Amino acid sequence: MSLSKKECVPCKGGVPPLKSEELEKLKEQVDGWDVIEEHHITKTYKFPNFIKALAFVNKVGDIAEGQGHHPDIFLTWGKVSITMCTHKINGLTESDFILAAKIDEIPVS
Repeated sequence: MSLSKKECVPCKGGVPPLKSEELEKLKEQVDGWDVIEEHHITKTYKFPNFIKALAFVNKVGDIAEGQGHHPDIFLTWGKVSITMCTHKINGLTESDFILAAKIDEIPVS
């Protein structure tokens, strides 16, 4: 099943963050996302203007709220940067990659 079809699972803590091979397998399923120090993932999207970038952020917010998993979002003129990790374990879980895949399905224009 593709990551975008899965649902984020709330993390209650007490589980180890993903490492090495597990991260590589998930990274292969999300295009353009960078894994930083096995701690978080990040991606930047580009837009022709501020209003389209803002509309994208609002769509990301809707998806994040529906999944109960919330990324850090940086909005500036023509650009949106998203960073995710699972804060309860201070690292990455499959849910971070699921949300990344769902965000990637938002049309960027």
